[in-house]
Amino acid sequence: MTALVPFEQQLQLADAFCRSGLFGVRTRDQAIALMAICEAEGLHPAKAVQEYHIIQGRPALKADAMLARFQAAGGKVKWTSMTDQRVAGEFSHPQGGSVEIDWTIDMAKRAGLTKNPTWNQYPRAMLRARCISEGIRTVYPGVTVGTYTPEEVQDMDPAPQAPRAAPQPQQPAPEPQLVEEVAPPIDVEALIHKCTMTATTEGMELWRDEIRRVPKGPGRNRLMEAVKRRVEEIKQEMERERQAREEPAILEAEKGVI
Repeated sequence: MTALVPFEQQLQLADAFCRSGLFGVRTRDQAIALMAICEAEGLHPAKAVQEYHIIQGRPALKADAMLARFQAAGGKVKWTSMTDQRVAGEFSHPQGGSVEIDWTIDMAKRAGLTKNPTWNQYPRAMLRARCISEGIRTVYPGVTVGTYTPEEVQDMDPAPQAPRAAPQPQQPAPEPQLVEEVAPPIDVEALIHKCTMTATTEGMELWRDEIRRVPKGPGRNRLMEAVKRRVEEIKQEMERERQAREEPAILEAEKGVI
């Protein structure tokens, strides 16, 4: 059980989360509500932004977080297909048996889900999230107690916003729902800066995945030019260092010392 974090410190964390703009939490109240959920689960408040997002004004449990909890509880998943057209996996748990769940892009179209442009951008990630939700709920629903299925999420209206002037009675914390994972956009300028500050070719490998995710266009062109230029600079620096190490030995050899 994680030790309780004082409320004053939670307020400071909530403000920091909102200012960062990294977690989809826009107000202090949203951050505090997520922290209350994590506190009830015996988790550190930082887990609030690590495992949840605010979707339509409601806390939503990330698909990867749901899968991690399932595996921590003894569940297993074996992925048998992982493409943009079909994602399938075998979910099993000692208390719930096993089941194979698959989702295809045709199923998503029939359900009217692909109207969301995110389905066109990241179809595999969206299909994977559907499999995770259905598979875990089928074989071990204890992990998903209090969470909404994707089908229920699609039918939900945005949570109404109460007028600021009228105080509202305190309401119980809303139940979390599943949120489908979407890769965040790449900040091209920040990535260019990281590449130009990298000191070795091995270090440049750290940015390979981010570089690949940058879409074609002027931004990618600038990025690739910066990468090629920095790699060439690194090679030149390595050559100068090699020559600097060898030069004393050559001079000594010419003097007959060696």
